[in-house]
Amino acid sequence: MIRELKTIVVALCAIALTAGASEPSERLPDPAQEAHARTLFREVRCLVCQNESIDDSEAQLAADLRRIVREQVKAGRSDREIRAFLVERYGEFVLLKPPFSAGNAVLWLAPVGILLIGGVLMIGLLRRRDPAQGELSRDEEERLLQDD
Repeated sequence: MIRELKTIVVALCAIALTAGASEPSERLPDPAQEAHARTLFREVRCLVCQNESIDDSEAQLAADLRRIVREQVKAGRSDREIRAFLVERYGEFVLLKPPFSAGNAVLWLAPVGILLIGGVLMIGLLRRRDPAQGELSRDEEERLLQDD
């Protein structure tokens, strides 16, 4: 029973490992270039899956993007040039971690701004609150003492 379970686990692990592997015909002949391309794959978003890199995605568009990145690496372009090419073609959304720019400053700064505005409003409300509002009047205190 245990031996069969081990066999099943090993088979499932083998399937999981081959799922992310690319077609051998797609890979670049130079192992250094292929490693470079695979590093870039992890930085590029699959536009179909949106929360996966093209390295993890099985979508056809991800395969096309992997092919484009490999072609760019093979042509000897730098990481910056490849990212610029992809951004020009697909927009900043294609990058999993887009750089800070004027175009996306609102997205980067909005959470901080919301927290600051909320803090200022909270301080304002606490300062405006009447401290005597929470205290009991003498009549209320006497009624409470009589109830005991």
